[in-house]
Amino acid sequence: MRLRKTTRVILVVLISFSVYLYFLQYFNEIKTGLDKFTHFGLLSYFLCYLILGIPIFFGTYLINRNINIWKDLGIFHNLIKSFVIALIFSIPMFLGGYYLFEINHEINIENILAGSIFVGFIEELYYRGFLFGQIFRNTKLGFIPAIFFGALVFASGHLYQSQDIYELFGIFTVTFMGAILFAWLYVEWNYNLWIPVFLHALMNLSWHIFNMDETALGGIIPNLLRGLTVILAIGLTVVYKRKKGLPLIITKNKLIRNKV
Repeated sequence: MRLRKTTRVILVVLISFSVYLYFLQYFNEIKTGLDKFTHFGLLSYFLCYLILGIPIFFGTYLINRNINIWKDLGIFHNLIKSFVIALIFSIPMFLGGYYLFEINHEINIENILAGSIFVGFIEELYYRGFLFGQIFRNTKLGFIPAIFFGALVFASGHLYQSQDIYELFGIFTVTFMGAILFAWLYVEWNYNLWIPVFLHALMNLSWHIFNMDETALGGIIPNLLRGLTVILAIGLTVVYKRKKGLPLIITKNKLIRNKV
């Protein structure tokens, strides 16, 4: 029975996400149509992603029909607490950006909201909450196989930022590892999607506010700051769980096969 459920869940997830990716290519056309009604590009941007995500929401419902889809995706958690935790994690990015880089004076509020807040929310909701989360929580697949496909697609989606083969490899590696980090935080914070959402958004925000780099790859110093943020996020998560007497969820028994 468990094997049959695993197969069904994987099929629902892959089909739903494939439909989403297919219609994603019509993002600009849909947004342009929405602009005629909203007359507000930022709102159209967000609504467009929600409309394109209908297959994902429907897929979540099909997998667990007795659970509220928003709860199932991990967004029924304390917003303020989650934001504070993510803000603490991102301190190296903001402090380092402030002292080591110039402020980007060409940014505007709409671009910041779209490129940081909205992108962070949508990508974590669709990639971590659904593509990774539904497979890891509802099948026998462990953390590594559950994260692999989603991290692969997530990283590939950032390759438009360069044409240089070595830079492309660097961008792919950085974003792939980021996907793993966000998935790990999602699980270890009791499937609280807001933790990776806010951390993702804040890391993007620091990248926009300070002139760190034009692509997701970055140079030595930006990546050092990013590495410190990753270390801080992992370290504080482990310390917090130990102080609360909570075991880590991702252990060797859940890396390849999700053993009970």
